[in-house]
Amino acid sequence: MSEPRVPGGRGGELSLPCGRSVSVHDLDMGMREFACPCGGTHAVVMDMHPLSRWVPEDLVAVLRETVGTTTGESFDTVHVMGMVLEEFPEAVASEDTSEDGHVGFALVWVTDFDSRRLHEVVVELLVELMEHAVSHASDESAMTEFERQMLEFDVGAFVEQYRAQRDFDDEFDRPA
Repeated sequence: MSEPRVPGGRGGELSLPCGRSVSVHDLDMGMREFACPCGGTHAVVMDMHPLSRWVPEDLVAVLRETVGTTTGESFDTVHVMGMVLEEFPEAVASEDTSEDGHVGFALVWVTDFDSRRLHEVVVELLVELMEHAVSHASDESAMTEFERQMLEFDVGAFVEQYRAQRDFDDEFDRPA
């Protein structure tokens, strides 16, 4: 019998932004999105999903080296999803499953966006974060160069190319 929100129980219903709900036990670690009875497709992100899900490893290394966190931990998926949640609070549902040993993840987020749109949102937020960091640099030419490059940067094209490289149809995709 299901024991909702009891540590070790098999309850764990996550209320989705669309008004429906899903059992956290119906979500698996390879899942990136699912078709909902509401008619939409919702992106799924778990704490152990790497940042390289959205951007190349070399950029992940730069972000981890330069972005400080309040937790003292390396900048990671948890922090990115915190940014998404802050920007779109009504479009993200999250659940702490750390007490449930049956699911294999500690945190899960389900968005009102499909996985491709979430990918675009994450890249846009990371660009904003980098722009903010560069604006604090003492080198004015660095800011000018960054702004010039961002004028040429097409988020949609980047996401399309990155997703093709990562082969998101295969649950065993590898970092690019």
